[in-house]
Amino acid sequence: MNLTGIESQTQNLRSRYRGCLLAGAVGDALGAPIEMMSLSEIRKQFGEGGLTTLAPAYGGIGMITDDTQMSLFTAEGLLRAQARHNDRGLCNPQWIVKRAYFRWLMTQGVEAPEDEMPVKPQSSWLFNVPELHARRLPGTTCLTSLQRSQGKFKEDSLVAKNNSKGCGGVMRVAPVGLFLAGPGSIPHGNHANCVRQDFSFAGKISLLTHGHRLSTLSSGAMAALVHLLVWEKSLPEAISIVKELLGESDDGMVIWRLLVQASDLAASKLSSAEAIKKLGEGWVAEEALAIAVYACLRGSTLEEALLIAVNHDGDSDSTGSIAGNLMGAWHGVEAIPRRWREKLELVEVIGQVADDLLDYHGWEQEDWARYPPY
Repeated sequence: MNLTGIESQTQNLRSRYRGCLLAGAVGDALGAPIEMMSLSEIRKQFGEGGLTTLAPAYGGIGMITDDTQMSLFTAEGLLRAQARHNDRGLCNPQWIVKRAYFRWLMTQGVEAPEDEMPVKPQSSWLFNVPELHARRLPGTTCLTSLQRSQGKFKEDSLVAKNNSKGCGGVMRVAPVGLFLAGPGSIPHGNHANCVRQDFSFAGKISLLTHGHRLSTLSSGAMAALVHLLVWEKSLPEAISIVKELLGESDDGMVIWRLLVQASDLAASKLSSAEAIKKLGEGWVAEEALAIAVYACLRGSTLEEALLIAVNHDGDSDSTGSIAGNLMGAWHGVEAIPRRWREKLELVEVIGQVADDLLDYHGWEQEDWARYPPY
């Protein structure tokens, strides 16, 4: 590939990386004002068509919630794990991501367990972003799992002691798919092994707070889909490839059947409201992923897909966030309506994190200053 071809590929990837995180944040912000509302309540407030654009929430327009906050701290943990590997030649990245989640916990006004590894919040550029200290209905399971003292350096402290399959695991793992999708991560252009690594590692990241197998597998599927989409697979193609990973277990087939149902419903004549009711409300991981996939396949544009993803009875900000991650990775940042991007909270911070997830392979030592190795 000549220089022009490499530059074009990098530009395309940057658009998809930025699209993934920024559209995820837009979907999150769209769902924020209606997260606890039924569809009938949404229609009563916004009209028969439901929510059609960004609306006020948390004192502003375009305000993100814990979904985007935790996604950003996931990315920070991944990059600091890579810094530790560069520095010491070895690293358990789950430990480092868990430390990042402790820093997120502290932004929510909750102290991390005293006997866990030091989290050094002052070293985190994200922790020092004032807006990230806003508390936006953080998930109970995430809060309680991270507050529970489990012992320093104990391997079983990397597995949540609960049976939760809430969507708080799957809604934050898009950065895992981006982390291993950069050109420097893929030997000889072979994605298969990296996609399998995405699937496995995203599941382990979900396990830090959510102990149910369906949460683990849904999170793995999400990261794998993101990886495939940024490398220009269509969503139907990506779903087909992920089948091979999900088909390796009975629980995986539960998710696979939901994804097939979502695909069939997207091609049906049912209204989106009727179709989403058949998939669930999105409070649990596999339903949130299926609703997001349905919205992405049904919507003809990113805007339409995100509005479908949030206008339902359930967890609107999480389904909107997941759908945004997928649509942004699939179609790039240019697909996000400019009027939404311009109003999005922390747009520059989110864009910087997306760039860092793409660019870190080529960094010099001084470039790692934002991500110290602990």
